[in-house]
Amino acid sequence: MVSRGVVGSVLVLLGGFVISTLPGSSPVMELDLLADLRSTMTGRMVGLAVVMAGLGLLGAAWLSLCRSVVHDASTEALGHVRWCTFLWCAPLLLAPPLFSRDGWSYAAQGMLTHVDASPYSHGPAVLAGSVVEAVDPRWMGTVTPYGPLPLAIGDLAAGVTGNPWMLVVVHRVAALAGLAMLAWAVPRMARWTGVNPALATAVVIASPLMMANGAGGLHNDLLMVGLMAAALVVAAERSWVLGAVLGGLAAAVKVPGGLVCIAVALVALPAAASLARRVRRLAAVGVVSLGTLVSLGLVWGVGLGWVEALTVPGSVNTPLSLPTVVGGVLDDLAGLAGLGTDPATFLELTRLAANVAAVGYAGWVALRWPTGDRARAVAATAAVMGVLVLLSPVVHLWYFLWVVPFLAALRLHRLGAVGLVAVSVIGGVVAPLDSSLHGAYLAIVMGSMIATAIVGVLFLTSRARDRVERIVAPDWIPTPR
Repeated sequence: MVSRGVVGSVLVLLGGFVISTLPGSSPVMELDLLADLRSTMTGRMVGLAVVMAGLGLLGAAWLSLCRSVVHDASTEALGHVRWCTFLWCAPLLLAPPLFSRDGWSYAAQGMLTHVDASPYSHGPAVLAGSVVEAVDPRWMGTVTPYGPLPLAIGDLAAGVTGNPWMLVVVHRVAALAGLAMLAWAVPRMARWTGVNPALATAVVIASPLMMANGAGGLHNDLLMVGLMAAALVVAAERSWVLGAVLGGLAAAVKVPGGLVCIAVALVALPAAASLARRVRRLAAVGVVSLGTLVSLGLVWGVGLGWVEALTVPGSVNTPLSLPTVVGGVLDDLAGLAGLGTDPATFLELTRLAANVAAVGYAGWVALRWPTGDRARAVAATAAVMGVLVLLSPVVHLWYFLWVVPFLAALRLHRLGAVGLVAVSVIGGVVAPLDSSLHGAYLAIVMGSMIATAIVGVLFLTSRARDRVERIVAPDWIPTPR
């Protein structure tokens, strides 16, 4: 099991060198074998097959890991889960950003901050040299939508090196710090709800979804959700002020991370707190968290530019976004009906309505959900972040990382547990199809066929069904009363 996962990660690493965008000046580009593989369609397809085989091995190893701890809630089992995660992540530490070019953008944005060219005013295009060689052309002239924390991390790293690969490694270490926070916080949340902490932790930190999109994909979302989980645990077990500070730091990575402050306020109040007391605590938590976010931006010299950049992610359409799909269909129907509406009219209206609904739901949870209950605070975070992802105008695979850590710590219905396991596997296996192929028809067809075969082996054979059934057994995630 352990060695299978390590082999899977190594295959993902090796294949990633073939299919990932790399800076042209990187020393690895001088390797003849790598150059030959990258220069032909056959070679790239071999690289894709190797990556997906690695993800399949990781999926199989993860399911075995979950099964091995399903009846073991001991400290030793939890330590085993953390050790497996460490070993499976280790080969990916020096990997290029996998299945997305976002990591290269992070490196360029950190360099912009270091040279006092605010990433909230300038895109990477104003830079020269190797640091922008692998940045996606789509984002070369685009300002960053991220908060000041990743910019500060990138600034510090750029003060030491201008090598884009090393800058990427620094950002990956920051992402893995979020993974470490999850490894600390998730078992505590699981104990609040009566869920096996070893299994809940395995579901969160060692899944293919996490390996592919968190450790491999190198997205800021992992650091954000790690800070969110830490904020909730610290607020419940130590101090709501420190929890609010951590919530502000989560927002300083990506603004949605600040929504954990709702749960911070709820868990820090006594049971059945009055509406007036609830509002006062929500306001106090908001002041502390917002003060943390604003202060970090001001101290680091990037100010509040993130406010104007919040619309940047919505400039792309993704098929995982429900409002985007619904709005697009309505626009198509309007065109067929000859209504004469402007392009994307219904898309914009649908996205606006979805945003209003998401904010309204978060407000309802803040004002109506029970106070002083740790388990309900975890559920509140899962609910708010789940609705946010469901109604977001843009959704990538790594956005599911916003929800899984809190969902895995809850006492789910069996059907919900099956869905969580399925998303954790499928969200990892299909990661190479998200954006790394850039419209390559043959690669998409081949990747889809391989992904279908892997999912079939992991879920549809009799042995696989038995393995999944053991993982979602009622004594792990009991049906709510």
